[in-house]
Amino acid sequence: MRVIILAGGKGVRLAPLTEVIPKPLVPIGGMPILEFILRQLGNQGFNQITLAVGYLAELIRAYFGDGSRYGVNITYSYESEPLGTAGPLSLVEGLDEPFIVMNADVMTNIDYNKLLQFHRSHGGVATISAHEIKVKIDLGVIIRDGNSRITDYVEKPTTEHLVSMGIYVFEPQVLCFIKKRKYLDFPDLIKILLQQGLPVHHYHFKGFWLDIGRHEDYAKANSAFKTFLEDSCLLTTAPTQAAS
Repeated sequence: MRVIILAGGKGVRLAPLTEVIPKPLVPIGGMPILEFILRQLGNQGFNQITLAVGYLAELIRAYFGDGSRYGVNITYSYESEPLGTAGPLSLVEGLDEPFIVMNADVMTNIDYNKLLQFHRSHGGVATISAHEIKVKIDLGVIIRDGNSRITDYVEKPTTEHLVSMGIYVFEPQVLCFIKKRKYLDFPDLIKILLQQGLPVHHYHFKGFWLDIGRHEDYAKANSAFKTFLEDSCLLTTAPTQAAS
């Protein structure tokens, strides 16, 4: 199965780190986050990888090459201008079977084979990996009615949300809704699919997940990296056979 890793963004939220290196090469525990992802995919039997690159693409290619060091085969798809998160898929050739798409800044112990099995068993055109997070508001929240009357006052509430993990499984037919070389983000693509009445599911993952796109999450990732690897053994286990 093909895995498309979106590695073309500028990573502006991690500036100034990303002013000189692309976000996929930002180190976590001394290892570029994308190297961790590639090793993880290879260990789980997913070895056909396409890196969708743009910003500082030459540095990414110089570091990862053909992927043989990580037990995977890497090809590259280049965007000459930013196309969003979904737009780069229009440039990737040969997507005639179901494929996985993911961001290049995701730290997780998800089992990609289980995600794939879930997608196939539910028969949708798309599956979004989802994780539940808690968001705390460090202020007092006012609950009011339509007449400016306060009905409740909640101090520093915590709310729960099911959010996208930045990992998707798509059927080839979704490509019909992505115009070539036109900017499109995944939320807009998902809305198009829903408007067309096509089935989209979510895979509720309850394990470890962290998006390192912000400085505070980047710090968390570095703190958790060693323990995370020891608990998961992701870099020491033998490759397994991916579901075909």
